Amino acid sequence: MHKKVTFVISGPSGVGKGTICERIIGSMENIALSVSCTTRAPRRLEDGGMETDGVHYHFITPERFSAMIDEGDFYEYACVHSGYYGTSRSFVEKQKAAGNDVILEIEMQGALQVKATDPEAVLIFILPPSYEELRRRLVGRNSETAEQIEKRLADASNQLAFAYAYDYLVVNDNLDEAVQAVTEIIEASRMRTSSNKKKIDDIKRCFRR
Repeated sequence: MHKKVTFVISGPSGVGKGTICERIIGSMENIALSVSCTTRAPRRLEDGGMETDGVHYHFITPERFSAMIDEGDFYEYACVHSGYYGTSRSFVEKQKAAGNDVILEIEMQGALQVKATDPEAVLIFILPPSYEELRRRLVGRNSETAEQIEKRLADASNQLAFAYAYDYLVVNDNLDEAVQAVTEIIEASRMRTSSNKKKIDDIKRCFRR
């Protein structure tokens, strides 16, 4: 059994991170998706419904978020667009204790915090095939004003600078191919020597008998 790995998936808004994560969780064994905390309000989904507390995010008050920071209860946290976002440290540790690798779908600020405290975390950056396609996807979500969409597009340009800090790059031009690429990264990371030191040591002991 390999040492459990934290996988971070980031990219501009509208690039398809959430869909990729859902497909990965639905197709791979022993992997869990972290449910982040946020101070923003729930948003409308593409199917017309609303985001659900505890499923899409844990929606909490700014006061509670501040208290959790003081208590050291975040693996990482950042202020992004309309509110604060953070990953519960206890959730990640609980999932790993249960035998699961953990995916964090978070922004770049949080990703760099994770890498600083967990150098073995694997960072995956998702890119759109073009600026025009990203704009089309953002408009198609029908969840934000034209002004908010323009802000997200401007932010996307700035976010590209963070891509160099990531371990892998996946372009989401074709969803099936993007999911397959992320799957292969996860499978390869599970076989790293740094994730399998116990297995190596156990085999070494057999040779000494």
